[in-house]
Amino acid sequence: MKQDYHQLLKPEIIHTVSGLSLVAKIIVEGYLNGINHSTRIGYGMEFSQYRPYEIGDDLRLLDWKMAARSGRYYIKQSEIETNVSVKFILDASKSMLHKEDELNKMDYAKILIASLSYLAKKQGDAVGLFALNEDELVSLQPKIQKQYFNRLLSELIAIQPEGKWPVDTINSDKLHDRAHKELVFFVTDLYEHEKELTQFIKRLKTTKNEVVVLHLLGKNELDFDYKGVLTFEDLETGVQLKVDAKEAKKAYLEKSKIAIEKTKNFLFQNNINYHLFQLDAPINEAIKFYIDKRTKMR
Repeated sequence: MKQDYHQLLKPEIIHTVSGLSLVAKIIVEGYLNGINHSTRIGYGMEFSQYRPYEIGDDLRLLDWKMAARSGRYYIKQSEIETNVSVKFILDASKSMLHKEDELNKMDYAKILIASLSYLAKKQGDAVGLFALNEDELVSLQPKIQKQYFNRLLSELIAIQPEGKWPVDTINSDKLHDRAHKELVFFVTDLYEHEKELTQFIKRLKTTKNEVVVLHLLGKNELDFDYKGVLTFEDLETGVQLKVDAKEAKKAYLEKSKIAIEKTKNFLFQNNINYHLFQLDAPINEAIKFYIDKRTKMR
C-alpha cells in the first residue's frame, strides 16, 4: 500500500471511525511494506501455542491440519503475541488543544494511538485505552478481539481535551495486569503545574511492564519560531502573557532545553522510556520506536 497519508490528515477525516481506521491502515501497512520482512514481528515468530478462532481473525492464520483432525478451528499464536497487553494512556487536558497547521496535539495523538493500535491488533496483542482530565475518564481494558478495534477508535474520537490533568488520579494499580507482560504508552505534552504528570508516570512502572512516554511538542514550541510582540495564553488556566518574541527567544529555548533534559533524566532513572515526538515528524518514527520496544519484550 502506498505510504502517502498526509492528504488524509484533515479533521473531517480523522474524526470518523472509518477515516481514522483508513489513516492508521495506510500508515502502518505503508511502513511495513517498506522494510525488510525479516525484521517484522508477530505471526512469523516462533510458534508457542494455539487459541480458538474468533470472528474477525485472519483466516490465513488458521491451522487447517488441526481443524481436519479435531473439527475445530484454532489460530497459531507466537511467543510474542501471547503474553503482552498494550495500553495507551492519553493526556486529555486542555493544553493538548495547542494547534500548529491544521491539526492540534490531540488530533496527532489520536492518529498515533490509532496507528499503533492497528499494528498491535495486527500482531495479535490485546489493546486498551485510558484517557484522563479533570472532567472525564475513559477506561477500555485491553482485549484481543479484532472487532474491538472499532470500539477503541470510537472512544478515541469522542475524547475532548478539557481542564487540567487531575490532581487525584485513579489508582495506578487499576491499570496493571500483573499476570501478563505489559507495554504502556503514555501520550502527553507533559504540560504540568506541579509534578502531577511525572509522578503519575512514575507510579505506572512495575517490574512486569515497559512504560514509554511519547512527548508531543509542536515545532514552534521547540524552536520558538515567532516574530514581533505576541500574547500567549495558557490553555488550561486562561492566564495571558505578552512578550517580545525576539527578546524572549533565547531565555525560552534555554529553559525549555533544561526542562526537557530534567524530565528525560527523571524518567530514565525510573526505568521509563522517553521519546520526544515533534508534530511535523513522520509518524513512521513512532511506529519504528514501537516495534523496537515490542520486540525487546519477547
